Amino acid sequence: MVGGACSLQLQPRLLSSFVGNRFIHSTQPLNQLFGYNSGKNQVSMQLSRTFSGLADLLFNRRNLDAEPNRRRKRLRPGKVSPHRPVPDHIPRPPYVNSQKPIGIVSGPEVHDEKGIECMRVSGRLAAQVLEYAGTLVKPGITTDEIDKAVHQMIIDNGAYPSPLGYGGFPKSVCTSVNECICHGIPDSRALEDGDTINIDVTVYLNGYHGDTSATFFCGDVDDEARNLVKG
Repeated sequence: MVGGACSLQLQPRLLSSFVGNRFIHSTQPLNQLFGYNSGKNQVSMQLSRTFSGLADLLFNRRNLDAEPNRRRKRLRPGKVSPHRPVPDHIPRPPYVNSQKPIGIVSGPEVHDEKGIECMRVSGRLAAQVLEYAGTLVKPGITTDEIDKAVHQMIIDNGAYPSPLGYGGFPKSVCTSVNECICHGIPDSRALEDGDTINIDVTVYLNGYHGDTSATFFCGDVDDEARNLVKG
């Protein structure tokens, strides 16, 4: 179990992605925003008219077989393994096994000293899991194998992997490779030399979520990708 002072010095290189200075809001459930057409090898994104141009740019107009001279091929979805079991004694977040989306707090929340310490502990565990996950990044490993290792470390520490079951998300960590912007689902695709991968770890421990992410280089990454991550 994680506790006490933490000596890790983590320096995540890329924490999140933004669209200008705005957040995207949608009334649709998370698992209904994206669709995959296996016959056409296409991923589509459904959003309101306000963001339809953005959706077309990022998803709907992309041809997975375009630009044959690219160093890396466009991402293709691999096979997603069944979700991994969590021991019954580990407390679940309220949204697990529920179709209702989690509510968003509209105002400030004031926590007592016990709550603040619980936040520290969950955040510390998330940081340690993320650091460990980063050591696994190398050509040939699949994102599903990373998910398996992350899942095991989280439950070994008595915590629940927060992504599992959130809005129908089927895995225990988010792994976003190359042009996948965020919240990528781990699958059977093996990492290749030159890939970048964002690993987003969230743990639920003692009633509090600890959330952190970083982007890692896999092998020899080109300057364009390095500048994107460092920027």
